[in-house]
Amino acid sequence: MIDYFSHSVIIDDIVLPDGRTRMGLLGGGGPQTAFGMKLWAERGVGLCGRVGADFPDAAQAWLDALEIDTSGLRRDPEHPSLRAWQIIEEDGRRTQVWRTQGATLPTHLALRPEQIPAAYQRARGFHFGVHPESPNLHIMHALRKRGVTVSVEPFRAAARPLTDAELRTLLTACDIFSPNRAEAESLVGVGDPETLLQRLAAAGAAIVALRLGEAGSLVHRAATGETWRIPAAAAQVIDPVGAGNAYCGALLAGWLETGDLRQAGNYAAVAASFLVEQYGLPAPRPDLRAEAMRRLARLSEGER
Repeated sequence: MIDYFSHSVIIDDIVLPDGRTRMGLLGGGGPQTAFGMKLWAERGVGLCGRVGADFPDAAQAWLDALEIDTSGLRRDPEHPSLRAWQIIEEDGRRTQVWRTQGATLPTHLALRPEQIPAAYQRARGFHFGVHPESPNLHIMHALRKRGVTVSVEPFRAAARPLTDAELRTLLTACDIFSPNRAEAESLVGVGDPETLLQRLAAAGAAIVALRLGEAGSLVHRAATGETWRIPAAAAQVIDPVGAGNAYCGALLAGWLETGDLRQAGNYAAVAASFLVEQYGLPAPRPDLRAEAMRRLARLSEGER
């Protein structure tokens, strides 16, 4: 049974500052989010998206090793998988250049209710990214009508200011909203983290998780007024890309598994710590859950 699922698959070709490359790495918000979900989910985690006949064997092997269900992946023999160069500078800046061009981009990135397997439509939770000024409200409404808890993060800062009505429509269409600081400021204006949190809640967000990088995160639930400051879990940072997605997946699973927002935030911080330790996704390992529990214990101990 699938309890949680995510969407969007990209194959990353990474170019390091010294010219070395890491080609054909599984990336995109879907697998990164699914990793975070899988750390804490008691039952199945699935993945939606479109991939081509060129989908790397190593990518499929990673998904199989993590026991992530791929029945939601649509196999398209006529178009290649979504692929991008990820060019990394010495100071950590990253430039993404699409290798997949033209009309295939919207085709790969789209998700409609009829493209979700029946088993996934009975899931407990779904997470995906949106363009804040043009979110996929249709998929949010369709899943929430089925009782699915929907978590959303922006792909990027808003390209234009949203009206109050547009912002409220976005925030009330999901159950959890998780921007980073720049994304939040593009929606509700410049402010300190606590102010941003309160503005998003006042605009209609039921649960806000404001991601602050190495400063950790703030999580807030409007219904109870509770706010928790979650520290970042200790890790050796190699590449922060994907940490936000893993955070969101773990937060969603943690919230639905425990009903404890603070604990869910700790689950999220632990998941993010795994993503930053290498380029691409963490290698499968038999002690993954045990290591996650060790990191959770250290994080919880540090809060006392």
